Amino acid sequence: MRFLLHALAGCVSLAVVACSDDETKPPAADGGHEHEHPEPNFFVSSDTSATGNLGGLDGADARCQTLADAADLHGTWQAYLSTEPLEGAEGVDARDRIGDGPFYNVNGAKLADDVDALHAIPGDAELFITEAGDKIPGQWEGSPAGVVHDILTGTGPDGRVLEGMTCANWTSESADLAAQVGHSDGLGPAMNAMAPFNSWHSSHPNGGCNDTAPRGGAGHIYCFKP
Repeated sequence: MRFLLHALAGCVSLAVVACSDDETKPPAADGGHEHEHPEPNFFVSSDTSATGNLGGLDGADARCQTLADAADLHGTWQAYLSTEPLEGAEGVDARDRIGDGPFYNVNGAKLADDVDALHAIPGDAELFITEAGDKIPGQWEGSPAGVVHDILTGTGPDGRVLEGMTCANWTSESADLAAQVGHSDGLGPAMNAMAPFNSWHSSHPNGGCNDTAPRGGAGHIYCFKP
């Protein structure tokens, strides 16, 4: 009898310890399996540029890198911008500056698996967000006032340079030149989601390289970690 009582007391003690341990560990949302957050390799710049003069590709890349470093995003970052063959320089296609994919934003949401798939999706305010995780004001429902969803790219629908639409390779502030822009939210006036308004990278020319604001811009750029 004495042996049985000792055994029962031991079982109760083990059960209390087990319950105590369980109570200190909240259950995982997926039933006990923890997943690492996908490493981000894309964001929309939170900063802006009043003109199309970004200091060339080097200046735009430096913007992306500075923002990434400040947000504690590791690696080397580059701007999604195309350039054309001017003054003996070779042109560059934006699609060749971003790596192979898959592409994830800073919230861990996947945009696309590869480069072709990325260029086939429309803009989306929930996906095309800044390094701080903020949406860009645009035509989406509930957006703050002030549409600035025009993102500088200089790029055609296929992700390659659209010649004459690069602000002289991102060095000009001329009102006689323009830049091709995309819509980060994939929407045009009155929430129009038809092409070309739905393109995140090639919707229409902006108002001029002297001022990125007309037609709905602020000089934002896309940044990728290849």
